[in-house]
Amino acid sequence: MSGGLTVWKNNKNDIVLDPDNLFWVITPNQGDHKVFISEKVINFYKNVRNKLSAEIKDFRFSRDLTAIYIDPTDKCNANCAYCYIPNQIRKNGHSMSWEELDFVLRKIKKHFEGKKRKQVIIFHASEPLLVKGIIFKAIKEYSRVFKFGLQTNAILLEKEDVIFLKKYHVGVGISLDSFSSSVNNRLRPAGQGAGNFSHAVRAIEWFDGYKGLNVITTVTKLNVRDLPGMVRFMHSKKVPCVLLNPMRFTHSGSLRLKPDEKLLAKYFIKAVDTAIALSKNSKHRIIVGNFANTILAIIAPLARRLMCDISPCGGARCFFTITAKGEMIPCGEFIGIKGFSGGNIFKTSITKAMVSKPFKNIRDRFVEKIRECNVCDFRNICGAPCPAELHSFGNMYQKSVFCNFYKEIIKYAFKMIVEDKVKYLLRDESSGMLKFAYNFNPA
Repeated sequence: MSGGLTVWKNNKNDIVLDPDNLFWVITPNQGDHKVFISEKVINFYKNVRNKLSAEIKDFRFSRDLTAIYIDPTDKCNANCAYCYIPNQIRKNGHSMSWEELDFVLRKIKKHFEGKKRKQVIIFHASEPLLVKGIIFKAIKEYSRVFKFGLQTNAILLEKEDVIFLKKYHVGVGISLDSFSSSVNNRLRPAGQGAGNFSHAVRAIEWFDGYKGLNVITTVTKLNVRDLPGMVRFMHSKKVPCVLLNPMRFTHSGSLRLKPDEKLLAKYFIKAVDTAIALSKNSKHRIIVGNFANTILAIIAPLARRLMCDISPCGGARCFFTITAKGEMIPCGEFIGIKGFSGGNIFKTSITKAMVSKPFKNIRDRFVEKIRECNVCDFRNICGAPCPAELHSFGNMYQKSVFCNFYKEIIKYAFKMIVEDKVKYLLRDESSGMLKFAYNFNPA
């Protein structure tokens, strides 16, 4: 071996990897013998190493904004057990007026004046549809300026709303934690003993295979075994993409719901296998979005969409959140955490927020500064999320809470690449856009 190459065993193969730039080679497992890599491969690696390293460095440390999250209200009509937003804020928080939201959107528009690509605006936070009127007005009035997204528990979503969202090509995320109404409603209670299950399922059926729909499942110890069934259930509803996101622990009270990492890896992998089988044997394709991001991190690192699994993370770099009161914070996970506001958008420019000390502190947190991560082969695939969560544990400069889970999933991603199953793991449009930048034939 030479340069920054490392070797590790993965099932029946040896993986040769440069963790810094994600150059990799897969060879048949050579047992206890020294791994042999041909001179042609070594020379090829030497020729592309500097270029790959420069590309990854630019991707990791550039500050081009790709999305801005707007929390138009602090309030919520549910009471999820793992919510990162403090209960007091959800019950008694602020809601934007139309004048305030319009001011924010005009300021964002001005900041990006002259840019060819539409800026992405995502309505997020507690439950944005509590101020549905101003959100839909914003989507209608600014549809030529911005590309919009919406994250919702769907409790307030009506059929005519779905028609509106589809008309304006809004990306929609619906939160649903299980195919079992009792499990889901235990995790996502709303009202007196009820939850969002029936509302979410009804809305998903109204969307009827809409390509802009994602269903987001937050994984806890109560629903970890439901993941394969969740994929089957969503496939039956023609959902194109599910995200099976391990819960965050930004507020320590949620630690009681932490799933066992071995169980999490086991059932997550079963869910991926289920998605592959369903996509392979039916007309409808379904993917696990966060696993697709792991695959992309290996085969096309610069094509990754989810910015939480990159180091430094996308917070305060590729995106930031504007709270209902106008505070600009690195991401929604920092709601309720003091000391991370880059300024208030009603008084401060976006440019000043991006160079503020709180934003810089998040961008300065990257894997090379974290013990264990700095010598991990997977450091630029996993990214050691999440700084807000780890700050809540007293020190953001530590490895991820789900470190072992991420390692198992990355190893499984390499296995899927070897087995030529990538075509079942990515969105159709993603697969169609990928082209070889380096196509090496060792023969």
